[in-house]
Amino acid sequence: MHEACGIFGVYGPEGMDAAPLVYFGLFALQHRGQESCGIAANQGGEIRLYKDMGLVHEVFQESQLAGLPGRSAIGHVRYATSGPSVRENAQPLVTRYSKGQMALAHNGNLSNTADLRRRLEDQGAIFQTSIDSEIIAYLIARGRAASSSVEDAVCLAMQELQGAYCLLLLSRGKLIAVRDPLGFRPLCLGKLGEAVVFASESCALDAIGATFIRDVDPGEIVIADKQGLRSLRTNCRGLNRKCIFEYIYFARPDSLIDGISVHEARLAAGRLLARQHPAQADLVLGVPDSGIDAAIGFSQASGIPYGKGFVKNNYIGRTFIKPSQEQRETAVRIKLNPIASSVAGKRVVMVDDSIVRGTTSARIIHMLKQAGAREVHVRISAPPFLWPCYFGTDIPSTDELTARKHTQEEIRRQIGADSLGFLQLDSLGEMLGETGKRYCDACFSGDYPM
Repeated sequence: MHEACGIFGVYGPEGMDAAPLVYFGLFALQHRGQESCGIAANQGGEIRLYKDMGLVHEVFQESQLAGLPGRSAIGHVRYATSGPSVRENAQPLVTRYSKGQMALAHNGNLSNTADLRRRLEDQGAIFQTSIDSEIIAYLIARGRAASSSVEDAVCLAMQELQGAYCLLLLSRGKLIAVRDPLGFRPLCLGKLGEAVVFASESCALDAIGATFIRDVDPGEIVIADKQGLRSLRTNCRGLNRKCIFEYIYFARPDSLIDGISVHEARLAAGRLLARQHPAQADLVLGVPDSGIDAAIGFSQASGIPYGKGFVKNNYIGRTFIKPSQEQRETAVRIKLNPIASSVAGKRVVMVDDSIVRGTTSARIIHMLKQAGAREVHVRISAPPFLWPCYFGTDIPSTDELTARKHTQEEIRRQIGADSLGFLQLDSLGEMLGETGKRYCDACFSGDYPM
């Protein structure tokens, strides 16, 4: 499974150096993408770009940031949801067209990429990368030739785009933020003094001391320029199908997404699990990081003490987004180590965020039992994965989804758990504290919003 990317942008007053702020914002979004990163900055209409493979602190030193002057800048951290993991596919993308330069950073995945690319290539378009983000940039540049402004060109391009896309667009004099009409991926707006800030998650606003103002609405185009801040709502449909997995796994727990605390949603998931799948146990522990809050919620509802069961090595990336199974299994061994004194002789409830192939869960359970745990009861703060995602969570083929091929009891035996319980599909709304279905759960239900 692959993960969504992260985007961050600043439009500041005259004299502000925006790139260092973007650098720190990307640090806060590093959990969303660990393959490549980049920053594009605009000074007097000239856009400079630096990007490379690696983590934010590996790619950027003071010398690179010093070469990115300007009052406005955008940045991107990437995991490959579309196109291979190579430097030319790193973002932001910077293009030259009839009106000058444009830089684009994209979080999400278009669901009509193949059709768009085929049609545009038949019309003579030439693409330098294999990512869907370049298609978006091309459509905007083409629309700009027939429009009076960049934002009008974006509005035209949106008529042809399907799927998930949060965009930051840097032009000669503007910073534009865009969220697709169903709001699959998060995007929020903040202020830092006179500067306007956009981020995939509110935790990145906190990282630079910016104040959260609001979420960008699904379908909204927000423009920051010398005249101030304004928005176009032509493509707003009053719908929201935010990705449920942002709350279960992707986002940091200190983020607010569409007015909902990720931390509180995960606590609620744990409390629901305790009611739906109770266990006789001595200790509740969470698999770091996204299983911890749900484990605390399980403990609160069940009365079983919560304890620290693992030491995590913070210098290795998230195993969920490693590109090969061998790399994932090696990462699990290096990343997590059970605390034998906590689990020895105890019946343990192990709370995790998901089971995809089952191999990672099996390895963790094996480590716990090697450390002396008498029983390991597994509780998953998500329903079983049954369907592919086309909107930025690049779930493996259905052949690799263990819940698609096996019953819950078969999965339990395969991973070596003493019992197994998944969060019930119909309780996702309760987890968010919402009535009505204002989220996308297609990877669990097969109910696609488009």
